Amino acid sequence: MHRILALAEGRFSPLKSKTANGAIIYLPNQVVAVVDSTKSGSTAQQVLGYGGAIPVVPSIEEGLKFQPDTLLIGIAPSGGRLPDEWRTWIKAAMRHKMNILSGLHTILSDDDEFVQIAKENGVTITDWRKIPEEYEVVSKGNYRTRKAKTILTVGVDCNIGKMTTMLQVYNEFLKRGLKSDFIGTGQTGIMISGKGIAVDAVISDYIAGSIEKCIDASNGEGYKYIFVEGQGALTHQGYSGVTLGLMHGTMPDAMIMCVQPMRTHDDYGLPIPDLNRLIKLHEETINVFRPTKVVGIGINSIGLTDAESKAEAKKLEDKTGLPAIDAFRFGGEKLAEALLKYL
Repeated sequence: MHRILALAEGRFSPLKSKTANGAIIYLPNQVVAVVDSTKSGSTAQQVLGYGGAIPVVPSIEEGLKFQPDTLLIGIAPSGGRLPDEWRTWIKAAMRHKMNILSGLHTILSDDDEFVQIAKENGVTITDWRKIPEEYEVVSKGNYRTRKAKTILTVGVDCNIGKMTTMLQVYNEFLKRGLKSDFIGTGQTGIMISGKGIAVDAVISDYIAGSIEKCIDASNGEGYKYIFVEGQGALTHQGYSGVTLGLMHGTMPDAMIMCVQPMRTHDDYGLPIPDLNRLIKLHEETINVFRPTKVVGIGINSIGLTDAESKAEAKKLEDKTGLPAIDAFRFGGEKLAEALLKYL
């Protein structure tokens, strides 16, 4: 358990502060405040629509009255690099006896000044994107002898709810007493699960091998179902490489496709392809090696009412013949049932 002060300066919102939001949802009672001077005086509930009375404060100094012991870097700036302004904030946090949790591409524990301040104040720096050497391995195709069933979320675009959908379904499996594991593949998923590898920080040749190594470990521990957090999008020009590597390393027995009904173009301004075409594309990518299916649709219905979300789900079900639901709003039961029926 931590007492987390989440740094989300200038970006605390439903879509731009994924790590802070993930902590608020999945680490209940651990986030004591959020730092964002542009939304100071609000609560998490007012900004996100969930999170209750967690306050938003204008600075780290203002957050000290909530007695945090950990500063979480809750957003990713452009390129994932550490902005110069943040150095002052991080040093101040450590001098106030806060441990640092970071998923930035800038590795804080390789910075001599940060390391010295951490040592002087008896605090730790955790870098989720610092890749251990043992994960620099090429995939061996171990799916051929794997006993566990693997499930992967994929998406029509980036930042569309793959982690949240997967966590909701994973939690439903746990409720049913099914021996299941969740492997994070990004900073937020690793923070929540306590295990995984940040695949976007892995050398491209080793992406498939690194996630295969994680799955092999869970398989060796006797898990029956292994849920792997998806990343990127196969049809996104900027991030397709990490998606393909993740698909090849996971070799999923089944997939869940994630969509946001109101999103028609990606952040390059390119139209999102037809959903049925995308489903076939993802299935065929794995069917070259082994049989698999997309068995359900996870909806991100941000900006929609519950009734509108259900109406969009019905449209998607009619279009694809697959069950569709916003698992964050309505729970993971429907998608869990689809997975169990297929597997």
